[in-house]
Amino acid sequence: MGPIVFREKGYRFYFLSKSEQERHVHVVSADGEAKYWLEPKIELAENNYYSEQQLNEVRLLIEHHRDELIDAWLQRFYSGS
Repeated sequence: MGPIVFREKGYRFYFLSKSEQERHVHVVSADGEAKYWLEPKIELAENNYYSEQQLNEVRLLIEHHRDELIDAWLQRFYSGS
């Protein structure tokens, strides 16, 4: 698992390596994991074991923290850190 950007409601939001050009975030909890694209719009890319209710909750958290996630992505992959 890469660096954690934030934790909320039992979910950890993090980045792996910049293996893909498109900005995305990985989410993991005791119940499963998922990957969401951040641009051009927030969109589910992969889901492993989350229910629709959990996916909706995760999406709302990503929407709320979208600017923070994009800023963290830019810091992580484009500032040399």
